[in-house]
Amino acid sequence: MILRAGGLGTRLRRVVSDLPKCMAPVNGRPFLSYVIDFFSRQGIEKFIFSLGYKHEMIIEYLERSYLSINTGHGSLAFEYSIEDHPLGTGGAIKKACTYCTCDNILITNGDTLFAVDTEKILAFHIVHDADCTIGVKPMKHFSRYGVIKLKRDRSVKSFSEKKYYQGGLINGGFYVLNVRRFLHESLPGKFSFETDYLEQLYQERKMYGLVQDEYFIDIGVPEDYARAQTEFRTLKF
Repeated sequence: MILRAGGLGTRLRRVVSDLPKCMAPVNGRPFLSYVIDFFSRQGIEKFIFSLGYKHEMIIEYLERSYLSINTGHGSLAFEYSIEDHPLGTGGAIKKACTYCTCDNILITNGDTLFAVDTEKILAFHIVHDADCTIGVKPMKHFSRYGVIKLKRDRSVKSFSEKKYYQGGLINGGFYVLNVRRFLHESLPGKFSFETDYLEQLYQERKMYGLVQDEYFIDIGVPEDYARAQTEFRTLKF
């Protein structure tokens, strides 16, 4: 799994200063740890961390808190893909993909917890021989996200811009990606995964969306960061 953890967290600065977004504390623990623990319980054993801003802080935390990784006695393995300069969401994923040894890779964000069924979405991706499968979340009354529309066969029909919607499917920031095909795309070193890959190529590539009506939180704004403090006290997955 590629875990994107390079965000600056500019919108959280008034409540969390001088920390990478994924390291924002939730009930005494970095948010990132909840993401790692959730997916490791689903059987994910290898994480490739896509890092940039203050990557030293994140690596120090991971190696201190998941000590078994360094001693070789645990089942988890961590690797680090570090951006020397900002590459955009697409460039960061492209760089991290060079660390992959599998045909298809799961991708998620270090500042978002979307409780998808990884076995189900991976199986769907493989059966459909997809280039990219997006985990989509049904949501009501929102303006932070654009909307994805799907065809009957669940291939992507369209992407719509961010604005207020009464309801719709959003891109939950969780993907399954065919690594070989993605690395063979004619994409620059720095680009947006969402705009330059998904939105530009969905009509020419085999891109699907799988609805996962599961718990979802993105701590990118102070209101949802505050909500995580309350919900994570009792949340059971």
